[in-house]
Amino acid sequence: MRLLMATALGLGLLPGAPGTWGTLLGVLIHFFVIVSLPVEYISGALALALLMVCAGNIALAPWAMEYWKAKDPSRFVLDEVAGYLVVPLLFRHGEAWQVMLWGFLLFRLFDIIKIPPARQIDRMMSGGWGILLDDLVSGLYAALVMYAFRWMGALAGV
Repeated sequence: MRLLMATALGLGLLPGAPGTWGTLLGVLIHFFVIVSLPVEYISGALALALLMVCAGNIALAPWAMEYWKAKDPSRFVLDEVAGYLVVPLLFRHGEAWQVMLWGFLLFRLFDIIKIPPARQIDRMMSGGWGILLDDLVSGLYAALVMYAFRWMGALAGV
C-alpha cells in the first residue's frame, strides 16, 4: 500500500520521467474535482486534496528514502502531485483545459530547473519537508507565470 501511495498509484514507476508521470495524478485530481463538484466547492476541495497529499508526502518520505536508499527518490512522486495542485488552487481563470495544460507544463519546467529558493530548499533541506517544499515553490512560480501570461494577454481566455 505504501508503494502504491508513494508512487502516485504507480505512475512514478513508469519508465522515463517519473516526476512527469506522477504530476499527472495531480492533473487527474484537478480534473475530477472540477467536473464532479459545484463551483463553490472547488477551491476547498483542491485545498483539501493538497493538504492530504502534503500530509502523505511527509508521512511516507522516511519510508521512501529508506526503501529506495536515496535522499529524494525519483520514484517517490507525491511531491510532484502536491506541487501541481498549487497551480489550480492559486490560478482559477480561463478554461480548465488551459489551466491543466499550462499548469502542468510550467510546473514541470520550474520543478526541473529549480529557480531559487527552490534550488536551495532542494539542496539544504532533507526529509519529507525538503522533498516537498521545492515542489510547492515550483507550483507557486507556475501560477505566477500564468498570471503574467493572463496580464499580457498571451493566453486566450485565461
